Amino acid sequence: AWSIFEDQIFYQLLVLLQPPPRHSFKLEMNSGTHLPERCSNIQVVLECTCLRKKGDNRCFVHPSKSNQPAQHSPLLQTLCTGSYLDVEEITYWVQNLVQVAWEHLPQWHHWHLTVLPSSHSCQLLLSGSDMQICAGLLFAVEQGSP
Repeated sequence: AWSIFEDQIFYQLLVLLQPPPRHSFKLEMNSGTHLPERCSNIQVVLECTCLRKKGDNRCFVHPSKSNQPAQHSPLLQTLCTGSYLDVEEITYWVQNLVQVAWEHLPQWHHWHLTVLPSSHSCQLLLSGSDMQICAGLLFAVEQGSP
């Protein structure tokens, strides 16, 4: 969505999060009838990718016969609290990623990027010579996503 107000343009962008390879998202219902309202209800589940019948091919869920613990992605250790997505960690990570990436874009000399304080979405303000653009990145997952 977008709107214009005087010399400012406001954009709201929906960012669909995808689980990393060998993982899936499990949405936990609050009362069985409502969709989760907070990211704390989205569990990151490590998926079995091995063919257990063959015995030799093991995955992260079933690493080996030596009973090693299951391995998780370092990215998930950054973006999760326990086994649940943490929207504040995701927001902080995206804000830092945007700031670092901005300096590598050719437009950075003509626009000033400000990351606005927010713990539940990534709010960006771009200021140019006679215009401001505000973008809000809202994070979501799709129910039933692989």
